[in-house]
Amino acid sequence: SSGRIIGGRLRFSSFRGPPPRRPGAPTPALRKRPPADRFPSPAHPALPTRKSVPRPQTRRRIARAGMAALAGLLLLAVVGGLFVAGRLRGSLPQLTGSAPLPGLTAPVLVERDRLGVARVRAETEVDALRALGWLHAQERFFAMDLMRRQAAGELSEIVGAAALPLDRDSRFHRMRARAERAVDALGPEHRRRFTAYRDGVNAGLGALAQPPFEYLLLGRAPVEWRLADSLLAVTAMYFVLNDTTGEREARAATLREALPAALARFLDPPGTDRDAPLVGPVFPVPAVPGPEVLARVRSAPAGPEARRAPGPPPVSGSNSWAAAPERTTSGAMVAGDMHLALGVPNRWYRAELHFEGLRLAGLTLPGVPALISGSNGFVAWAFTNSSGDWTDLVEIEPDPEDGSRYRTPDGFREFEVFAERIAVADGPAEELRISETIWGPVTRRFGRPQALRWIAHDPEGLRTGFLDLARARTIAEVFAAGRRSGMPPQNLVAADRSGAIGWSIAGPMPRRRGFDGSKPTSWADGETGWDGYLTPEEVPEIRDPGSGLLWTANNRLVDGERLERIGVAGGYAHGARAAQIRDRLFAAERLDEEAMLDLQLDDRALELERWRPLFLGALAASADPLAGEAERLLRDSWTGRASVDSVGYRLVRNARLELLRAVYDPLFEPARERTPDLPPFAATQWPGPLLRLAEERPAHFLPPGAADWNGALAGAALRAARVLAESGPLREAAWGRENRVRLRHPLSGALPGLLARFLDAPPRELPGDADLPRAQDGAHGPSNRLVVAPGREETGVLHMPGGQSGHPRSPYYLAGNRDWEEGRATPLLAGETVWTLTLLPGEEEEPER
Repeated sequence: SSGRIIGGRLRFSSFRGPPPRRPGAPTPALRKRPPADRFPSPAHPALPTRKSVPRPQTRRRIARAGMAALAGLLLLAVVGGLFVAGRLRGSLPQLTGSAPLPGLTAPVLVERDRLGVARVRAETEVDALRALGWLHAQERFFAMDLMRRQAAGELSEIVGAAALPLDRDSRFHRMRARAERAVDALGPEHRRRFTAYRDGVNAGLGALAQPPFEYLLLGRAPVEWRLADSLLAVTAMYFVLNDTTGEREARAATLREALPAALARFLDPPGTDRDAPLVGPVFPVPAVPGPEVLARVRSAPAGPEARRAPGPPPVSGSNSWAAAPERTTSGAMVAGDMHLALGVPNRWYRAELHFEGLRLAGLTLPGVPALISGSNGFVAWAFTNSSGDWTDLVEIEPDPEDGSRYRTPDGFREFEVFAERIAVADGPAEELRISETIWGPVTRRFGRPQALRWIAHDPEGLRTGFLDLARARTIAEVFAAGRRSGMPPQNLVAADRSGAIGWSIAGPMPRRRGFDGSKPTSWADGETGWDGYLTPEEVPEIRDPGSGLLWTANNRLVDGERLERIGVAGGYAHGARAAQIRDRLFAAERLDEEAMLDLQLDDRALELERWRPLFLGALAASADPLAGEAERLLRDSWTGRASVDSVGYRLVRNARLELLRAVYDPLFEPARERTPDLPPFAATQWPGPLLRLAEERPAHFLPPGAADWNGALAGAALRAARVLAESGPLREAAWGRENRVRLRHPLSGALPGLLARFLDAPPRELPGDADLPRAQDGAHGPSNRLVVAPGREETGVLHMPGGQSGHPRSPYYLAGNRDWEEGRATPLLAGETVWTLTLLPGEEEEPER
């Protein structure tokens, strides 16, 4: 079969069916071809023609042949169904009884509740991680395989040539080679944990009677887990959460090169009045530039593609906050919900690990031997993407006499060239040649040769300090572990049992010298570049603020020198979501788990409340026949929330995006001419400038075709209404019809409809939107909701979409998904035991790399 990777799923043009027969396997029964005189065909003399009429004997022979063929088809269907059912059953994880796990020092008890949440009781941490690897492999091996292959650029090996574009982009970074070097540098204690986990994964995979069912669909065999694969699983998160190409820097620089400085600052400001930093002032939107500024910009009409205005794509982010004891009913508390692309199975795997007097509870990432977010009884922690600046583009100065060399601070040097072989299923391998400099690989994505300097390429980007989170007892120890970790730099919010709360950055942070990272720069003179990485003492942090509250929502959190260290040119989210969280926290008298979860579900449309009167007034002045109905729906169906039944919310939301395109597209045209792939939404803070224009109504900023700002606003609302009316009556175009969530398995696109529905979760209309605390935007949203006070895990809350299992025949496939959809609290800790399994020490095999 062949296929494409779209939206995180593998789509195929045909279904391969069962894999080739393995040597020694029994040959399946085949239906033989009937004799020629028993098989009807137009050329057969026994069949009727226009000039002949079938005799009774002939008709009986035809009927018998038809019955025989039908019986054969039924038999084949039954045999095929039994074969597939057997393969599916054989790939189910073992839930009860006992199983050998070589390398254990003592038996490990695994108890699962009705949701499949695993409670692991082990004597040592190494035993617990070995058992965790066993569980991950049994429940999620295919998902783990996809993660390592995506990071390493090896998807084509199992998917085929359709994955080559994605593999080329990933292989450009040569992450497998970098991960292998990082494995060689592991210290003995961390190596023991990684090795135990790897051995557990391979033992769990080998204990399945059949490989995971996805390999049956693909006609492939799984490849065992290696030590470097766990680092590749972490690297996969870099690809999700970091700018892997330098696009943000290139876009901002192009905008500033193409437009007058005042206009560029206005369209792409560092912040707005909706900023909600932890410290420092807001960065208000600059004043609207005068007509003389716009006179220097060639105005171009908005193209026909502006009509539908889909808006900026969802960006992976998250919410988190912490409250000190004086703000809560039960000690310091942490809440976190990580926003990612959603599917089946979910990215996270819930677990409770008991060993050496510790109890870890929360979220693990299949492929990684660590608790990612949760509590160990002493400290609780949560992550959100920092949105800092972790990628730089370095202008290359080629040797004018020798194109194989480039200028460095130590003189001219030859490019280092690597040949990367990409294996392709059922096709010839492809060789990719990658040139590298001392700063990173060479890209021509933005029209000229530049080196990509990215933290994930350095040894610091693959450090394993996150393993030490398990034993942290205080916020200081959590921060120390985070700063020793190789991960996409994250906002780390934590609380400990003493009542302390704090925020810091986990992950490597480069020290820039001679520049601020806002535009591509040559580093050839040695005066500009990265001067290593920040020491732990240099990493920004805030502990025990006087307010007793901390909050993060991918927004800018600090100013001054601390902001310079995180990156003045970061892609920080507009502050509306963070401000809504902050204001709700301050308004609460006493916070408990229920109040924290309710805040995670907050879908109030406070930002669009500022826009609704503007569109209502404009529609009231419009003579368009559709304006009256649109105005009525904006007035009567507005619920003040991003609720599934609100037509008014959907109209205001989409009208604002239509206005954004109408205003920004012509102004961005000169920048797109310089960089053709520049997307229309290159400014993350666009809601601030656009609102200022709509309120102040400067005539020289009117979008093409509008006579005045009432006309521009009404036109945007009417364009949005007409698009919605294409699918049916406008009064039925509620927000839920657009914000429909369908959690899909990566392979469901390869299957017929009925089989695909067997894998996917039923579609569901959900409230929320990308810039609200309930950040639900189609199949992108909260991959979990966590609330916990360290030491009070029994009252903690955790739920997630999809469920624990990756197998559709599992008794808990999709269990818990409805709780996530409805926003119902489910306990952080595993519930009453339903299935009990004992993992027993066995003979340890010779370790492999």
